[in-house]
Formats: sequence, structure tokens, C-alpha cells
Amino acid sequence: MIRSFLLMTAAFSLAACGQQTASDAPSQMTNTYKSSQSVSGFDKTLKMAQAKLDVAMAAPLTIPVPKDPGGGYTHETHKANGFMLYDVGQLYKLTGEKKYAEFAGQAMLDYAEVYPQWDLHPAKKEQSPGRMFWQNLNESMFLLNISQTYSAIKETLSEDEREKIETDLLRNMADFLSVGAPETFNKVHNHGTWATAAVGLTGYAIGDEDYVEQALMGLDKSGEAGFLKQMDVLFSPDGYYNEGPYYHRFALKPFVIFAQAVEKNNPEQKIFEKRDGILKKATYGLIHQAYGGLFFPINDAIKEKGIRTDELVHAVAIVYDLTGDTGLLSIAAEQDTFVLTPESRKVSQDLAAGKATPFDYKSMRMGDGQNGDQGALDILRASADPNGLVLVAKNTSQGLGHGHFDKMGILVYDAGHEILRDYGAARFLNIEAKYGGHYLPENNKYAKQTVAHNALVVDETSHFNGDVRIGNQHAPTLGRFVNEDGLKGTSAEISTAYDDVRIGRTVAMIEDAAFSGPIIIDLVEGHADGTHSYDLPFHYNGHLIDTNFELQADPLSRSPLGTKNGYQYLWKVAEADPVNEISQVTWLLDQKFYSLTSSVPENTKIVFTQIGANDPNFSLKPEPGFMLRAKTTGGVSFASIIEPHGDYNPTAEYTIGSYSQVKSVSHFESGAAEFILIETKAGETVGLGLGAEDNPDGTHSVDVNGKTMSWTGPFKLFHSDTHLAAQK
Repeated sequence: MIRSFLLMTAAFSLAACGQQTASDAPSQMTNTYKSSQSVSGFDKTLKMAQAKLDVAMAAPLTIPVPKDPGGGYTHETHKANGFMLYDVGQLYKLTGEKKYAEFAGQAMLDYAEVYPQWDLHPAKKEQSPGRMFWQNLNESMFLLNISQTYSAIKETLSEDEREKIETDLLRNMADFLSVGAPETFNKVHNHGTWATAAVGLTGYAIGDEDYVEQALMGLDKSGEAGFLKQMDVLFSPDGYYNEGPYYHRFALKPFVIFAQAVEKNNPEQKIFEKRDGILKKATYGLIHQAYGGLFFPINDAIKEKGIRTDELVHAVAIVYDLTGDTGLLSIAAEQDTFVLTPESRKVSQDLAAGKATPFDYKSMRMGDGQNGDQGALDILRASADPNGLVLVAKNTSQGLGHGHFDKMGILVYDAGHEILRDYGAARFLNIEAKYGGHYLPENNKYAKQTVAHNALVVDETSHFNGDVRIGNQHAPTLGRFVNEDGLKGTSAEISTAYDDVRIGRTVAMIEDAAFSGPIIIDLVEGHADGTHSYDLPFHYNGHLIDTNFELQADPLSRSPLGTKNGYQYLWKVAEADPVNEISQVTWLLDQKFYSLTSSVPENTKIVFTQIGANDPNFSLKPEPGFMLRAKTTGGVSFASIIEPHGDYNPTAEYTIGSYSQVKSVSHFESGAAEFILIETKAGETVGLGLGAEDNPDGTHSVDVNGKTMSWTGPFKLFHSDTHLAAQK
């Protein structure tokens, strides 16, 4: 029976954690629900939950003795039990049917009977092990669920039953997670967020203010730790989460659910207004960090995670209830998923009433760090179209232990796809058969290394030599950020990734009549006095179509590109020479072509790669890439144009615009001022002037092939219709 229930749970993913207090009477909720029978989304969710759980409740709950790590049978069984008990509690509140309360009460009594007997988990993780689970993080997640269930049904229990559940289960778990694990509970980290939220919700459920105060202020109640401290530290003022969007998503659930409980029980805290509404900003910020429904896969990220995830479904419903922002309804429509809470029901009602408006996707700089001064995630969007051209510049801080070593790496999206991609994390989450569901060894050895990203690598060595302790001390220095019609741009530099090389990167998205749509200008520079080798990888998504140079792969053998720092996992597929110091590579993805045209130093090589060398267990995805490779004295400059173009229709059998319109790209410098000149095959020229500092009144000039180009401000686009005659 339990295995069928596990499959059922995975199939409809109704387990949710929207906080409700015992004061919300089931009869009130039932009446509200009955008044909105026309709400199809929530109605279907509730009916499906009733049907599935009625089957599951026909048999006693299976409570196995803990044995397996994440992904194993006992782990998944207890996890599913926690989700089911949450849903059962919510169904009681929504319907008032006693059978749900009776089942949940008996299940918690059964857990209360066995939980005190369990020692530390036999497969305990080295940091903060649990008892029911191999790490106490999972214990916190379980308690967060069942504390809400108890709050929902405790009015139906006898005094003895309440005493049993509160003493042997809820308090036992809360004590284990708080005073029993101070290293986690007092830690400003997503594990600490889950622990404090779970203990705080338990405090509200059983009426223990001490638990609530410890959760909010830390074990000693000084405010140096706890939930409020985490709100202050883990998010930047713009709502960016330090570890990146994947862990932002994971931490958001306990943040918004416990905050909702605080708002209801201690409204004087005004918790949703703290730090200028930081939890609301965090919800909006996470939505902005998505494309095609999936989160940007920077740092340790499972790439399949996106806006339909349970955590954001809850957050959107809660924030919509707080703000009434109808733009959030369009996100809810895309999620097309509802949870068993009144807030989610309200979202469904308003969707059915046609109140949704488009979400306001826009270009933005999201500062990183508690004070917003540790770099930033810069997002350039060509338009409000969520499937339009987007560039992400990762100019953020390290991101703690889940951070990757790719300062100023970029990702590019277009037409609903990842065009220049990030590998994300090397992990098969909760698949026990694949390394127990842990991060694979290749995560540290390849996925975190700089060469796995679209970022400059010096001397085949990762940034900060791959040392997270050093990386956490340094962030890029931000330069200019411009967001204008037809011109959006950003820049950053870092001098601490390597001892004697300063790296700078400027990217801009421009629109000009010479091109059929927006294009991207990408200038990457390494400033150094000595001799170094420089590799600039581009991990492209699609099928190679064309190059401007002769390219031939070795038909008989391949060799790894290197021996360490991730290079050992890259097959060297082919090597070529650019033509007249111009490299142009075109690939096809779905029905659109993409060309990357680069101005490169003399003696540069173009090296084509494929992931998969030294990977006997086939742990890594065999993705293609190419890199611009140069060895120079006195620094390096790579100026590139990323150009979407054309249309390929295999059904109608036509192809339009499969060739790049770029003939050449050139980089000019005069002191700290720089100029990028693009010449098209039609003879048109487009230029971009880059100022030395972010000063709107600063004046600059550069000699471009004998002609002085002058401008004011950090960015200046010289359109093709200005007849930017390049004298040659």
C-alpha cells in the first residue's frame, strides 16, 4: 500500500505547506469554498486530493524504522507521509469531514509511539544528522508539515491524545532540531531557515511562545541568529538570495510559510514589511530569475526546477493575497498548479474571473550580499516577452559552498531555449541508484570549475584556484548598467580571481536596422603584464551548422583537453585557425540559427570540445562547446557578437537567413575608453562606445580607423544610419 501511495504522491504533488492556524474553523473554509464551485483549478486539485487520499487512508500508515539515505525506501516513505499528513490536515480544514482529522490524529499518535525510540539515523550524514532522516534538514521539513496538520486537527483530539502527540512527537522533534542541533538552528543558511520555521510553527501549533521566540531570535533570543536574522542576511536589498535561484527556491518555502504564521499570530511584527518587504521582493526576484519556466541554473542547480515548483506556488499565492498584483496571476496560470490553501483558492478564483495581467519581466540589476555590495546578477531582456532574447551576467559573489567558480560568466536565452548554457549541478537528485542521490564527484571536479561555464579561464586554472573559502571573500566590482530602449548593457571586473590577471567583461544588447532583431555584444578582457594562456569557452546548445574556417574532427581518436580543473572531462574534438583573426561559428537550435562572431588575437586557436572524457560511469551529459584559446603577453581581448537569425521550417521545407550578417568585429581602445565596431556583409557599420566609468556626463573619444568617435556617458550606440564610415 505504501508504495502505491508514494507513486500517487509523486504523480500529483499536492503536498503543500501553507500555514493556517487552528482558529480558522473548518466550517468557515467550507462555506467559502462552496461559494466558489466554478473555480476549476482549485476545485480539480481538491477533488483529486480527496480521491487519492481516500484510497491511501483505507490502510494503516506504514512507519518503517529509519534505515535508508536520501532516495531510499524508508526516506521516501517518511517524506511522503509528511506530505500526506499535511494534505489530510488541509482537507479537514477545507471540508470539515472528520475522517481526515481522525486519520491524521491516529497517524501522529503512531509516530509519537516510535519516534522517541529512534537514535541517530544509521546512514547519518556527517553534518547535523537526523533521526527519522539521514540529515536533520529533512526532519525540519517533516516537522514543518505535521506541525500545521496538528494545528488543523487538534480541536478534534482528546486531552490525552494532545499530550501524547505534543510531548513525544512535536516537542521531541522541535527540541532535537533546536537545542539538540544548535550548529544548524543558529546557522544563517537555508538549513537554519527550515529548522527555525519548523520549530516556530510548532510553537504556534502547541501554544509555546518559547519555541516561537527561539525561532525568531535564535536559541539565546539575542537576535544574533534565528529567522529574523536570516531575513536580514540571506537576501540582498533587491531580493537576491546568496546561493542563487535554485536554493532561493528551496529556502523560500519556509520563509513565506512561517512569515505568514507570524503575520497571523503576531501582526505587530509586520513581518512582510521588514526590510522594505524583503520576502515579497524575494518572491518577485525568483520569478525574474526564470526563463521558459525554468530557473537560471547558476551555481549548484538541478536544471529541471522551475516556477511550477511547490515552493513558488505557495509564495505566489501568499504574495498575491498580500498585494493583489494581477501580474502574479499570469505566473499562476503558467504554473497551472494549486495547493490546498485559501490563498491558492483565491488565486484560482481570480484567474477564473479573468483578472490576470502580464507579469512585468524587465531588465534589472539584482545586487548580491546583505547590503547589496557583493556583486550582482545582471539580467538584460530585449523586451517584456518572456520568451524573447535574454542575457544573464553572473557578476555575483561566490554563493557559499554551493557556488561555482565562474565570475562574470554569461548565459543566453532566446525563443524559449537556453542558447549559451550552464551545466548546473552534476547530481541525480533522490535517485539512490546513482551515487545515492548525492552530488556526484564530478560536481566538484567538473561542474563547479570555471571551464564548465562561459567565463574566461587563465592558465587552465579555475577562479580562486577552486577554493571556496577564498572565493567567498571576493566578488566582482560592478561597472555600468544601462537600460534604455534599444540599448541595454552592463559590465564588471575582478582582480582577485587570479594573482596577476584582472578580468573585465562588458555585455550589451542592442537593436539596429542592420539586423533582423536584437544582438549581443560581448567584450572579455584579461589585463596582465606577463605571459598567460587564456581560454574563453562557449557551451552552445544546438547542432553545428557552419564556420568561417576549415574544421575537421579527428576521425579515429580523441584525447582529453587537460588533466585537472575540469579540463580532464572535456574531449578535444577538433582544433582550427580563425580567418584574418575572425572566428565565426553558427549553430541551429529548433527553428532558429545563432552565430557567434569574434575578434581574436593573433595565433588564436578555436578548440571544439565535448563533455565526457574520463567519465567511465557516464555521469556527465555529452554537451558540445568551443573555446577561443590564445597565449599572449600583456593581456588579451575577445570581442564577440552573438546574433540570432533566420528561420528553418522542416515541415514546410524552407530555410531563410541561415548565414550570419556579420562580416567583422573590431575592438579599439584609447586610454580607458573603448569602441566595438561591427561591419555587416551588406556594408553597414554599427558601433558601441564604452566609457571608462559609470558617469552619465563623462566624455570619451576613440580613434576608429582614423576617425574620431566621441560620446558622452558609459554606453553609446552608433546606429548604422549614422553612416559610421570606417576609413580603411
